[in-house]
Amino acid sequence: MTLKRTLGESQGSDSLRPRRDPRTLTPRAIVEELDRFIVGQHAAKRAVAIALRNRWRRQQVPEHLRDEIAPKNIIMIGPTGVGKTEIARRLAKLVQAPFLKVEASKFTEVGYVGRDVDSMVRDLAEISVKLVKDEETAAVRGRARTAAEERLLDLLLPGQPTVARVPGKPIELPAQMPVAPPSPPDESLSSTREKLRDLLRAGKLADRAVEIEVTEQHNPAIQIFSQAGLEEMGLNLRELFGKGQPRTRRKVSVPEALELLTAEEAGKLVDMDKVVKEAVHRAENSGIIFIDEIDKVAGREGSHGPDVSRQGVQRDLLPIVEGSTITTKYGAVRTDHVLFIAAGAFHVSKPSDLIPELQGRFPIRVELEPLGSDDFVRILTEPENSLTRQYQALLQTEGVTLVWQEDAVAEIARMAALANERMQNIGARRLHTILERLLDELSFEAPEIGAREVVITAGYVKERLERLLEDEDLSKYIL
Repeated sequence: MTLKRTLGESQGSDSLRPRRDPRTLTPRAIVEELDRFIVGQHAAKRAVAIALRNRWRRQQVPEHLRDEIAPKNIIMIGPTGVGKTEIARRLAKLVQAPFLKVEASKFTEVGYVGRDVDSMVRDLAEISVKLVKDEETAAVRGRARTAAEERLLDLLLPGQPTVARVPGKPIELPAQMPVAPPSPPDESLSSTREKLRDLLRAGKLADRAVEIEVTEQHNPAIQIFSQAGLEEMGLNLRELFGKGQPRTRRKVSVPEALELLTAEEAGKLVDMDKVVKEAVHRAENSGIIFIDEIDKVAGREGSHGPDVSRQGVQRDLLPIVEGSTITTKYGAVRTDHVLFIAAGAFHVSKPSDLIPELQGRFPIRVELEPLGSDDFVRILTEPENSLTRQYQALLQTEGVTLVWQEDAVAEIARMAALANERMQNIGARRLHTILERLLDELSFEAPEIGAREVVITAGYVKERLERLLEDEDLSKYIL
């Protein structure tokens, strides 16, 4: 059996799909959706599916009980490359929830140089605002496009001054201003304008350039090197210096001008007060914070040296996970119902090395299984976004049709598992390294090859990789 699939079958974009009805997202449906992208790890999928469904259930209970129901936070235990982050990321995308991934090791105890743990909530609020703003912008894009077309036609057809068109809203003039009699419409200009509109929509004006006035969207050249607790002040300073950005005139192509004007018109139509209110609500009730490498801050009681700072980070994390109110530039954000998913390999430490108070805030513990050659075969063939299909799509842009033989996929999986045994086990990430090395020559020569079909066989895989795998010293640097 060969792995040969047309691009149209695997190019579906999750971001373009309509938002799912929460009532249809049963735990079984969530697990089935995760199965489309992630191989195995059924226990972890069940745990996050139940946690997500409990959020919907909480919204259905009486209001006096709703605030008392706390989210069941999860600790995922497993080596690197087994799908911990991907499960949480796909879960958030499924329900279009604000999702933030942070590394626990970059936070330090208050008083030390490093990031303040409160910054994760501020970052979640930023992500939530962007998520809601993008949704609102998409909703008004049609109206914004129409307004941008009118502005662009005014530039392409001078001599017919127009005013901003707001459908259904008459232009109000001061009472004392004399009203001139309406001038008869110029039919020739109107006809020319409509012809120009048709050409614009047909894309036949792409080679023309126009001069438009746009707001320069650049960040001020100011960097705030702040200690923990001063980051919010740094954000406010950057905003202060970033306000009042000048408008400049630029000469751009017609398609680029249409996109710039559409974005500007959409910005006028979006109600930012409504966006911020909805974003804060969504961050508080649907937000997911994924804390990776939680094992790096696990230290035993009574330890000295760096373990003291690690325990300090845990104690700083505790009020955030328990539920507290964090001040952001969008207002106060409560973390009482934010879902926290922590993950770590726990090679050296173990979950019981976390301080007892923090352990109690992560009642669900799930152990993810290490991956073997059989899992790698499934990873390479089953998911809709599998690596084999990704490389097929990439090389198809050069006219090269890549066909994977079944024995070739099995050989790649065997070599990846063997490399993980001989060197450090990095899980499915080893497949990226193996495939890059395998297709290095083909990727380089693809533009010169032209339109042809290339079949990847087990013999080709052995020829390209077996010598590297046998030389352990060399494989440590290449694979």
